Amino acid sequence: MSGPLAGRTAVVTGGATGIGLGITRRLLADGAGVLVSALSKEHLDGHGLPDVAGFVGDLSQPGAGEELLAAAVDALGGVDILVNNAGGGVIRPTLEHTEETLRATIDNNLWTTIRCTLAVLPHMVERGGGRIINIGAESVRNGLTDHAIYNAAKGGVHAMATGLAREFAHAGIAVNTVAPSYIKTPELAAMIEAGGLPERFHVVLDDALRLIPMGRPGTVEDVAGMVAYLAGPEAAFVTGQTISVNGGSSMG
Repeated sequence: MSGPLAGRTAVVTGGATGIGLGITRRLLADGAGVLVSALSKEHLDGHGLPDVAGFVGDLSQPGAGEELLAAAVDALGGVDILVNNAGGGVIRPTLEHTEETLRATIDNNLWTTIRCTLAVLPHMVERGGGRIINIGAESVRNGLTDHAIYNAAKGGVHAMATGLAREFAHAGIAVNTVAPSYIKTPELAAMIEAGGLPERFHVVLDDALRLIPMGRPGTVEDVAGMVAYLAGPEAAFVTGQTISVNGGSSMG
């Protein structure tokens, strides 16, 4: 297959739904071989991409990153690109969090990224290089309503990337973070249309939209385009960066 990523292989965690599915489709369109991970077989079976390899598991758990890597090596022969997209937090006022929701938010966003990165790094070092692209969050910068605990997790993702970028630059590994603002995924759009969102979440979305000078939410394609750039040959000299895809909600 032709394209800027022809001959390259990628793992996209959480790659069967939402932003992750948009990233998967873009990397495939650019010629990469892709394996996607999902929390459930239902999500994996529902992505509509029958030729894509898959892995089911909870990536926040010890050993799951190594199992994901083994599945990718078996299916693709190796991993050139890791997209740490798996996430999802409990968005609520800070003092309404419980021990369960605190752990879920940190596990889903920070531990998944840590475990997958630690599993794949030695493999990339041995192969002589690679790209690690984390999906962070614009809310880390703009302090969006009800996002404090989520920001604690995603802020850790942002910070880890800079340290890894410096530590592993000598090994040919570039590490960057893409930080989206409010992205209207197909799943979110369907929930809004069906009236399935709590009233408080509508407040959060309204606040997020007011922060965006371009006056619209982003699309999964907006995020996927930046990921594809960072995965491709034109970004060979880009590392240690947090790149906002945010319609201008924060600048500089």
